[in-house]
Amino acid sequence: MLTSKISKVGKVVVCGAKGVGKTTILEQLIYGNINIESVRETISVFLPLTPEIHSTIEDTYVASVDTGKGSRDTLRIYDTAGLQGNVQLPRHYLSYPDAFILVYDPSDPSSLDILGGIKSDIEKFKDKKEIFVIVIANMRSRQTRSASSSPINSTHLQQQQLLGNDAIESNLTRANNWCARERIKHYTVNAMERASLYEPFVQLASRLYPTATKSSFPQLRQLTQKTSKVDNS
Repeated sequence: MLTSKISKVGKVVVCGAKGVGKTTILEQLIYGNINIESVRETISVFLPLTPEIHSTIEDTYVASVDTGKGSRDTLRIYDTAGLQGNVQLPRHYLSYPDAFILVYDPSDPSSLDILGGIKSDIEKFKDKKEIFVIVIANMRSRQTRSASSSPINSTHLQQQQLLGNDAIESNLTRANNWCARERIKHYTVNAMERASLYEPFVQLASRLYPTATKSSFPQLRQLTQKTSKVDNS
């Protein structure tokens, strides 16, 4: 509604391995302008079988989230460069956020492994501050890459995708078990389907800014205040 007031700004860092679709998720969430064709346009093909995606260095998005509380909470979302190998998330990202979104590709087990190191660094440097963490499995990060490959190899790619289904399920199960141990939320999304992206961001905003609890009995609240004054006199 136009009368809704914008309040509060939460700082959220999105991180994960290189090429898992972090930027695609944010572009789809904020603008809703991502489809297979737009993803192809971001890919430069230097050789027929070696498509290369332009990597994100750093970017910032602002999202106004309606959590159903009558006001809109603003999230300032920082998109970070993808991690690879033993490269760690730069330390300056660990000092200021209120929340982290860890993204991985369920068809790539190494992208899930990287999240463990990121989570450990968050715990190490959070400086007694309560930090919210959620994990997102992007189901379409690999498929969009495959769509840009040569049609000659499409049959082979389809066979690879069928063979990879069991591996994907195994990685999703492993991620669910890890998140349960770490007591963090795990969401499965499809970056090509904007509606699938709403829940994790709305739930994160709700956790960052919970609704203030008010007493249903104002007389009881007044009595408590008066009693407190008497005790202090």
